[in-house]
Amino acid sequence: MYGSFWENLRNAFRHSDNSLYKLIAINILVFFVLLIVRVILTIGGLEGAYKTGLSYLMMPAALPKLVTQPWSIFSYMFLHEGVFHVLFNMLFLYWFGMLVHQYLGSRKLVNLYILGGLFGALFYVLIYNLAPYFSDSVGSSMMLGASAGVFAVVVGAATLAPNTTFFLILIGPVKIVYIAAFYVILSFANSVGTNAGGEIAHLGGALLGYLYVVQLRKGIDWGVPVQKVGIFFENLFSGNRSNVKVSYRKAKTTTSSGGFGSFASKAKTSTPIKNQETSQEEIDQILDKIAAKGYDALSKEEKRKLFEFSKK
Repeated sequence: MYGSFWENLRNAFRHSDNSLYKLIAINILVFFVLLIVRVILTIGGLEGAYKTGLSYLMMPAALPKLVTQPWSIFSYMFLHEGVFHVLFNMLFLYWFGMLVHQYLGSRKLVNLYILGGLFGALFYVLIYNLAPYFSDSVGSSMMLGASAGVFAVVVGAATLAPNTTFFLILIGPVKIVYIAAFYVILSFANSVGTNAGGEIAHLGGALLGYLYVVQLRKGIDWGVPVQKVGIFFENLFSGNRSNVKVSYRKAKTTTSSGGFGSFASKAKTSTPIKNQETSQEEIDQILDKIAAKGYDALSKEEKRKLFEFSKK
């Protein structure tokens, strides 16, 4: 990352390797756009038009309706109406997303979020259409919010580094694996409550987060299609090349932390090397190795490439 939280958020779209702040920024921007539109239309006596328009972006449980608005399986995961809804989702995304970013990198964080949102939506539709308990409400049930994607990030982080400790007010230090387990159990207990659809989507996202990291350790990245789509749009709008030029220069020990413990790397002074390039594919391979064997398993050359790339 490049500076303070607010500095990173303001410059979210000016830097590469910055997906955590891009996701937070998109969610916040969409929230305020919806808020402004809702207030204006409501004052103008068009509240019904707002609700109708929003329904086309929300995720429906009914299959016939989903067929007519397939984009909603993606759009719903960036929608929030309540202040506390978006606030707590973004706080959890930031806290746990920092850890995922440190271990797996920027692109795989996006993979987790998007795949978690997609899997949560599919799990929601599946349960609502198969479980007799929801047979009376499946036709009218709709869902919005980033929670499924956020749960994937939370559980993914807990799977990557279960012993990382957060300091909670009034409780003290707690390992993140216990925090993740608590919220998964809570969602399961509330899956027959007033927000059953959302809680079921949480469980789907959580399952995806766990399976994604497990498969990544085996060398299988389920997020490759998501990553390719992301790279396509990055190149489309920015015109950047896929390769990033890097060079040696004198560096000192750096430590990255976001309340999750430290993830440090040391770089020794070396003779400058010119015209050397590190591709995104090489970086992804290094990040896969970290996920499978840990940072200490990297060679000096791999650590150098990762260190230099992270500064771009």
